Amino acid sequence: DVMDVEVKPQPPRPHWYQRHVQPCLAELLGSALFIFIGCLSVLEDSGGTGRLQPALAHGLALGVAVAVLGDI
Repeated sequence: DVMDVEVKPQPPRPHWYQRHVQPCLAELLGSALFIFIGCLSVLEDSGGTGRLQPALAHGLALGVAVAVLGDI
């Protein structure tokens, strides 16, 4: 009865690309997206929007990124 114990196999370790390169690329892409969107939203500020226009632009960019990349 002692020999009937089942040993669960260990999950395989992720590849070096998934551990090191993929998080760096995701951070670079996310930072570039938000900096680009933030700069563009302030570029044509009409004066009346104040802080609302950059806030809405960043919120829209975040919403689109989550909707597109949410399954990853």
